[in-house]
Amino acid sequence: MKKHFKTGAFLAATFMSGVLMSGSALADDHAKVGVWGDDQSVSDGTVTAKKVVAEKNGWLVVHRTDESMKPGPVVGHAPLKMGKNKDVTAILTEEVASGDMLMLMLHAEDGGMKTGIFEYTLGAKEDGPVKKDGKLVMKTITAK
Repeated sequence: MKKHFKTGAFLAATFMSGVLMSGSALADDHAKVGVWGDDQSVSDGTVTAKKVVAEKNGWLVVHRTDESMKPGPVVGHAPLKMGKNKDVTAILTEEVASGDMLMLMLHAEDGGMKTGIFEYTLGAKEDGPVKKDGKLVMKTITAK
């Protein structure tokens, strides 16, 4: 009987340890706010971020950029949910040529007049860029 109790206690402890580790790994994953993406073809009129982690609902915004690495005009956006978002695809609203640099940037969903409507224009505060430690949360890619 004691042997079964020890085995059961060991299995329960192992299971709970795995649950706690999974929970902390999930929490760590959500804590890593960021945008991940690669250079890609935009010939189908879209651009995709492999993963975006957001602290709250917001937007993946596609800005034009260049070697100066300053965000330029918005050329696409897609909604994001709080937490991990995979394979987020934004429809491009204007022509993007092979070789053009694009900035995939995390924007907030706040400060605007309507929830769920992207209201940002360059330099505005509505649905504006998210900063972490004073830096924009973004990834620069090149269109192919």
